[in-house]
Formats: sequence, structure tokens, C-alpha cells
Amino acid sequence: MNGGIEQGIDVLLRKNTYRGVRLGMATNEAALTQSGCASRKALLDAGFAITKLFSPEHGLNVTYADGAMVEDQTDRLTGLPVISLYGEWLKPDPDTLQNLDAVLFDIPDVGARFYTYLWTMTYLMEACAEAGIPFIVLDRPNPAGGAIWKSEGPMLNEIHCSSFIGRWSIPIRHGCTLGELARYFKATRLQNLPLEIIPCEGWERSRSFFETGHPFTPTSPAIRDAETALLYAGTGLLEGINVSEGRGTEFAFKQAGGPWINAVKWKQAMDSAGIKGVIMETVAFTPKWGLFAGEICNGLRLTVNEPGSFRPVAFGICLIQQLMHLYPDKVKPRLYPTVANPSGENHPDRLLGMKDAFIKLKTGKKINTDLNEEWSREIDAFLLY
Repeated sequence: MNGGIEQGIDVLLRKNTYRGVRLGMATNEAALTQSGCASRKALLDAGFAITKLFSPEHGLNVTYADGAMVEDQTDRLTGLPVISLYGEWLKPDPDTLQNLDAVLFDIPDVGARFYTYLWTMTYLMEACAEAGIPFIVLDRPNPAGGAIWKSEGPMLNEIHCSSFIGRWSIPIRHGCTLGELARYFKATRLQNLPLEIIPCEGWERSRSFFETGHPFTPTSPAIRDAETALLYAGTGLLEGINVSEGRGTEFAFKQAGGPWINAVKWKQAMDSAGIKGVIMETVAFTPKWGLFAGEICNGLRLTVNEPGSFRPVAFGICLIQQLMHLYPDKVKPRLYPTVANPSGENHPDRLLGMKDAFIKLKTGKKINTDLNEEWSREIDAFLLY
């Protein structure tokens, strides 16, 4: 069941354009056709001349841990060489684009600014612009929903917070497809890029992903379903402090806690904040790996019961600030080393997109997350649906 939605990959296969040209393709195992075939394999079977692949964070097989180095490899499914864009470089070397007539991009996203697939796309766009070859996005629905009026900030402070989890200034929850963001970045950053978007057909941005009936394919080891993708824009902020975001358990980003937390008090504080759209239950869990591995963590498990009214970023900020109020001496910034940020420093700033984010959260500074009017004015001309 696909909910009546035809993704960009399926539109390309049906229209059969770009056959006979030498193609590179950025993709991973999460990129499937309507029939459940890997998009790269489907294109090769249909006669498209794909000569090499590019893979993002988590690798072509979507199995590498968060932030882990991904090596170049050979694709077992197609036999094609795979150039990692989360290893020695984030932007492809010019030599890797030689002998290509165009680059396809087909990687599912989750709709949050600090999810890195988006920024891999921008580096590829830059490389294609410099090489003068077309960049073609096979568009897909945004699983966190496409309602621009539900976008949540803050916008990224590029001067102080630009990184691989947020290069350019957009909201945390942006409400766009990657094709729409590619159009926006071409107009504002890369005017000389030959860009084409192959849009989805049958997707309406006003409907939440849960209403579409469209299947969700896990996009990375921790993002296993559409509910997690929606929560991630908020609970992903927990990576910046010394609280488990549920990694190392089967409920990554659906639960949070720590050994020193009183779950009942945390829930009471959150209940008093009047957050809509989510059910919170006290829980104890023991991560198998990651932060607090092997230790019992007390905290909250989250279930989104009203996706239409749930605002994940506002929720994530409230979750952290209530915990800071309860434990002002316990909550600390967390170093979060990755390939893109080996020192792991300043992770709260990079996630929230604000300079001195940890101090602002701890002092109870009101952070405006409602970007409806500002972002709508900025992005409206580039929307496709």
C-alpha cells in the first residue's frame, strides 16, 4: 500500500527520461520504489546507465552507527563502486564527478534540520555546480509532514552555529521535501546549478504522513518509523545534554532518561506545561550501548497521539528546560564526537542553531519556535505541492 503516492523514483521509471546518459547516484537502502525494490537496482534493470554511487551517513546499507566513519566500498547488490560522503570527505572530490553527465539524488529524509542527509545533498549540489553537470532530485514525501504553518525554529545562526547538522539558515522542522529545499538553495546559494526536481505525484502537504497510508522505511538505525521521525525534531535535542535519548534500546528518540532522574517528578513537571499531542509515561530502561550503557535509566516514554497538534521542537525544548529546573547541578552539556565534528564540542549550539544554547536553555530563556509567518514568506515560492 502506498496511499496513492507516486515517488520521484517511480515517476522517473514511468517517464523513462535520462536513459542513455552516464549517471552517478546518491542513495541508500532506504530508497525504495513502490514495489519495494531498491531504487538503484530498479534503474539499472530499466536500462539507466548508472556508473557509480554516493552514500551518506549510515552508509549505503543504512547500518553504520550515528556519526561513525563510512568507508568507500562496492555495492553487493549492483556491483557498482560506492563513494562515501561521510568519510574522508563530506563533499565529493571533483575527480569523482568526471565522466558523469548528471547526478541523481534519491535519499529519504525525516524533515529535521539536524538530520545530515539534507546537508549531503547540498555538498553534492555545490560539486555539481562547480562541475557544470545537472543535479536531479527524485523527490519523496516529508514523513514529519509538509504543513509549512507547523514549521518550528529557531532559524540557524550561520555565523556561530553552521555545521554538518545545519549548514544554512532554515528551521529545525522545515516542512519541506528535499526537492523543495534544493530549489530554495539553488535560488539563494547556487544560481548556476543545473537543477531538476522530479516531484512526487499524489502527495498533499496538508495531510500528515500518518494519514497518507504511505509505508515508512527506516532511514537510519535509530529512525525506525514515522512516529520516531516526528519526535526526532524535538527529542534529537537531547543529544546535546547528558541524558539518554533512548539509543541502545528499541525506543530510540521515543524515550529519554538517566540514572539520576526521578521520572515521576519529571512527568509532573511536563504535565504542568500543558503540552498537546503526546502521551508521556514513566519508564525505566537500560541501554545496551551508548550513553549510560548497562545502567538503569529513569525517565519518560513518549507516544504521539495527535500528530496534527504535536509540536516536537517546542516539546523537546520544554523537556530539557523542565529537567534543568529540577536538576540544575546535574544537567551538563554532552560532547558528541562524530566524523563531521571529531571534538564533539558545542553540540547544543549546533542542534538548536543558537549561540550559547545550553546557557539560554538553563536560564529559562524563552525560545520562540513559531516560525509560521517568517518561514512561509521565505519558502513559499519554492514549494511544489
